[in-house]
Formats: sequence, C-alpha cells, structure tokens
Amino acid sequence: MKLVTYERKGKQRAGALIEGDKKIIDLADAHHETFDDKYKAFASVLSMIEAGDDALDRAYETLKKVKKKGAIDRKSVKLLAPIQPPPQIRDCLCFEQHLKQAFAAARQVRANAMPDPKKALAEFERNGTLQVPKTFYEMPIYYKANRFSVIGTDQDVLWPAYSKLMDFELEFGFYIRKKGVDISRDKARDYIYGYTIFNDFSARDAQTAEMGGQLGPSKGKDFDNGNAMGPCLVTADELKDPYKLTMICRVNGEEWGRGSSSTMHWKFEDLITHVSRSETLYPGEFFGSGTVGNGCGLEQMRFLKHGDVVELEVEGIGILRNRVLTHK
Repeated sequence: MKLVTYERKGKQRAGALIEGDKKIIDLADAHHETFDDKYKAFASVLSMIEAGDDALDRAYETLKKVKKKGAIDRKSVKLLAPIQPPPQIRDCLCFEQHLKQAFAAARQVRANAMPDPKKALAEFERNGTLQVPKTFYEMPIYYKANRFSVIGTDQDVLWPAYSKLMDFELEFGFYIRKKGVDISRDKARDYIYGYTIFNDFSARDAQTAEMGGQLGPSKGKDFDNGNAMGPCLVTADELKDPYKLTMICRVNGEEWGRGSSSTMHWKFEDLITHVSRSETLYPGEFFGSGTVGNGCGLEQMRFLKHGDVVELEVEGIGILRNRVLTHK
C-alpha cells in the first residue's frame, strides 16, 4: 500500500494512493462510509504505524470494499511528508561511492575559498583532509536531522541566506514499525514498516566549513524546509526488496545522476542493529540511507540556482519534486 499524508482545511489526513497514484482514498472517511464506524488509527499515518498490523489489515479491507467514486484527485490537494513531523530522523551513510566522490569535491570547494586554491588542495590531499573516515568501514555513521524542517513533495525549499552553494541529496529510507531495543540483525527487517524518498538539501559551503569541527553536520543541513520526504510511504509488504532499486536525480528535467540501492555498503538491517544497541527505537522514526553514488551536485561540482526544480525518483516509490528559491 502507498500511504500519504495530505492537507484538508488546514488539517493532516491519512490516505492511500490508488489508480496509478492519481487518486487518494481518505482512510478515515472511507472506513466510516463502509463500516459506519470511526477507526481512531486512521487519524494519521503515524497513528496507523503505532496501531500495528491490525491497522494495516483494516486499511486493506477498507480499500477493498469502499466505493472508489469518492476518491480525491491527487493534484487537487497538498501532499505533506508521509509523517510530518516524524518522531525522529537519523540520516546514515550507506554508500561508499558517494563518500569518495563527495569528499574529493569538498576538498576542492574548500580549496577554492583559499587565496591559492591549487596549493591548498595539494596540502589537503597531503594531510588527508576530508577523506572517507576509517570509521565508515567499522560501523554505520549517522546524524540526527531537524525533524521540524520536514516538507512534502511539490513544496518549495528556501535557500538559507548564509549559503552560496546549494545542493540536493538522492536518498531513500525507512520508517520503524514497532518499539524495540537491542535488535538482532536477523530480526531487524521485521522492524521496517515502509519506505519513502528523502532529500536533505545541503548548504555545501557551510557544511564543508563546519566539518573541521568534527561535529554535526549542523548549519550545512539545518534550515527551514531543508528535509523533503515523499511522495508516499510504500509499505514493506509491497516493496519486498529494497536492495535492487534504481535511483535517479533530475534538475529541471535534465538527468544529473543515477545509482542503485544494490551498491549499499551498509544495509538497513545493519543500521537498526547498530542504533538500537541500548537505545529504544519507536514506531514512526525515520532512517535515511545517505546519498547514493552520483546522487548529488557536489559529486559533479554542479550546484543549484534560484528556481531550479529537483526531482528524485526511486523505483517502486515514485518521484519527490521540490523547487529551490532564494530569499528576496
């Protein structure tokens, strides 16, 4: 099932996509119409996850029996992130190719800000500045993103006023299905409720400047509307294998890069096992995959400009589309 959160009269509603993702069935309304009964779990996508398998089964039963003539035209409503805001966001580093290419480009970005870029770049390379850390190969690395800056598809991203180099990130990720701690790897897949596309827009100049502090990222990532997610949440029973998905990024219709989830160094099971060590995970928490190789402008030394429309497509999920606007 493809679940969405949409806005109606200023309130969030939980729905399911039908008819090739062109229509939406409002789950609460459909259940009331079909069974003449309110179902509290359909108040939101998060409450559905928290209600467990019974709520998902009820959603399937509702879709099977409801009259589709009452479906909503997807284009007529505003889609929010599948959960907005999610209880938690952890964005991880799972793709080695992206890191290698991004760190090489980041060295160039930092060198370009120096009086003698060529000399600075040579020094960075000699000193091992901005290299893929050894830690990446030892354990999954992640940061906690600003969950309150989440937006959905077709919403605008405001360029942070302190940045001149704006970039996108082609990622996808999963939502935690149930509460758990110290989760073994062989049981980790059972904790995944479903998947969505993720674009944590990045102020690259701010990010490269702050990385020397060995904390963060902070202002390189944390700005209003900087975390785009959507267009839907595809439940795990529908997207059975997350490790063979084609991932494509486009800017103004032009393909800038593509990759595959088959190239992940760390799998989602690894993330769950690592993060849940002595730390309880809760339903609805989101884990990002990190950027796939070739999945951002930095890797190609190409950056966004005012008015650019970024489209991220992940096989089996859909297209996440956002426009970038500078402050007036």
